[in-house]
Amino acid sequence: MTNPTFGETIVKTAAAWGAVASMALCVAVLIASEFMPVSLLTPIALDLGMSEGEAGQAISISGLFAVLTSLFIAGFTRKIDRKFVLSSFSLMLIVSGLVVSFAPNYTALMVGRALLGVAIGGFWSMSTAVVMRLLPESAVPEGLAMLNAGNAIAATISAPLGSFLGDYIGWRGAFFFVVPLALIALIGQWTNMPSLPPRNRQATGNVFRLLARRQVALGMTAILLLFMGQFALFTYLRPFLESAAGFSVSGLSLVLLLMGLAGVGGTWCISRLLVTRLYSIVIAIPLVMAAIALTLIAVGSIKLPVAALLIAWGFFGTAAPVGWGTWLSRVLHDDAEAGGGLQVAVIQFAITIGAAAGGLLFDWAGWWSSFAFAAALLLGSSVAAWAASFEWEHSK
Repeated sequence: MTNPTFGETIVKTAAAWGAVASMALCVAVLIASEFMPVSLLTPIALDLGMSEGEAGQAISISGLFAVLTSLFIAGFTRKIDRKFVLSSFSLMLIVSGLVVSFAPNYTALMVGRALLGVAIGGFWSMSTAVVMRLLPESAVPEGLAMLNAGNAIAATISAPLGSFLGDYIGWRGAFFFVVPLALIALIGQWTNMPSLPPRNRQATGNVFRLLARRQVALGMTAILLLFMGQFALFTYLRPFLESAAGFSVSGLSLVLLLMGLAGVGGTWCISRLLVTRLYSIVIAIPLVMAAIALTLIAVGSIKLPVAALLIAWGFFGTAAPVGWGTWLSRVLHDDAEAGGGLQVAVIQFAITIGAAAGGLLFDWAGWWSSFAFAAALLLGSSVAAWAASFEWEHSK
């Protein structure tokens, strides 16, 4: 056996980090593309001749296809080089952006968003396993942190950036804006990522088997209700801010930006408490968010308190996934890969159902009904998290 030279080691390490960086950029573009419609519902609806609730289904459809892809993609691609698979998802992201940007009607818009859902579900499902193959074991946490940084940045800027770009270059221009970024990510992956042939391992099996564990079932229920409630409200913030609170385009862009920045701060603050107060946090966060949703109904026409409440919503809502990610690492440390796949599917399914149900209520009874529905779901999430905490203590 021959050892690699120092020069060979340096070249391999540089190439691997370049591949991880390109993956992080792709993650950022994926997340930005997924949530950009939040701030563009009104112009999309006006241009394509539909209601704002129907336009909100652009998020629902991408979530639905992300769920299906995350559950089955490993089986379909088990014999294909992972470099080719990830590059294919990046190419699909580019095609999705082009289809949405030039969509002549509602059907074309939904097709483009469905392609995005496939790219999201597939890329996220494989990202952790690919990083583990690109980097030495000691560097894997840093590589995953780079991916999550792309996710956090995109979640922070997607809504305000979409609103800003939509105001100046139109909603189609806003969606086209992501295409060159996705192209850069694709080129980076193809040039920097080494060949990653499939490993001769059996598939992990049906991820739903994990739900036989009571603790997992309760935790996943809490996650489902949390994201359903969050997106039943969050998806329809722009029409609420414009119609009920009377914000201008620049005003609502500022509010969405402040929400994102508050989310970054909330994630940093709350992550430091998770070591000793995990269950207290995952119980309290949806409870606080439910109270914010109900208070928004009461003060919906007063700008200053609405802005303050939404900043608080961003602080707690963005930090919630960090809590449940920590929960997963503790409860399913022996089967984290399967648990991660199940969690991605649950979250995407929740986004799909929450946005769809919120849109139906928005069109049927007005914005307040979507907010009340969100509050009820969030209260349910808090109860389920409490039950998971009780089960955890009982099991110990």
